[in-house]
Amino acid sequence: MGIFSFFIGKSKPKVVPPIDNPIKVDLHSHYLPGIDDGCKEIGESIAILKKLQELGYRKAITTPHVMGDFYKNSPEIINAKLAEVHAAMKEEGLTIVLEAAAEYYVDEWMAEKIKNRELLTFGDSYLLIETGFIDPPGNLLQTIFDLKMAGYKPVLAHPERYQYFIPGKDIYTQLKDSGVLFQMNLLSIIGYYSKPVQKIAEHLIEHRMVNFIGGDTHNLKHLFHVQEEACRHPLYAKVTQLPLLNNSL
Repeated sequence: MGIFSFFIGKSKPKVVPPIDNPIKVDLHSHYLPGIDDGCKEIGESIAILKKLQELGYRKAITTPHVMGDFYKNSPEIINAKLAEVHAAMKEEGLTIVLEAAAEYYVDEWMAEKIKNRELLTFGDSYLLIETGFIDPPGNLLQTIFDLKMAGYKPVLAHPERYQYFIPGKDIYTQLKDSGVLFQMNLLSIIGYYSKPVQKIAEHLIEHRMVNFIGGDTHNLKHLFHVQEEACRHPLYAKVTQLPLLNNSL
């Protein structure tokens, strides 16, 4: 039994037709084991990376949470764990490239991280940020300004999921006008989080506001939903027709 079969259980997997995936770089995920709410151990990390390679991805950029006193992940911690996964990938003969950045929570510690340049970026100085889902952070616009002044290009993770955005869609235009890039979660287009989130995702796609797409994959369950549902949804065809930046990474 292969490592991937072990983690998905003993039941026979559903047979689905192959997909023609135009996206070759997987962005926003939690594949480094044991440092946030993503993969629990390295076997699961390898199983997911093996499946991504089978799906035609050439690179994965994983982004562990960095969040105040909860996920106190430094660049040193993240890079050490990345090296551990790289070693396991080599043993498995995987050819997919794995890089690491981070997903930074906009909190009271963010200003200090910007000042000290303790931030992991991806691509062309892109930096992934997130906020709480219920209440807006009072320092969001200031943080965006500080990041840009420091030479970073802020990318807002899953903008479709923030409940405080939904009543007024003009917030998206305001953020775009301030230079923020948007990264949409693939699971949002299938209503995985909720129907209102799915509607906002459709709105952002229709208004061509999406710059990156990503799985926000934490486990094998997420990956199966991405593969078997999200990548076969009509909205996926629409979003992949936008000038996405994934393949430039």
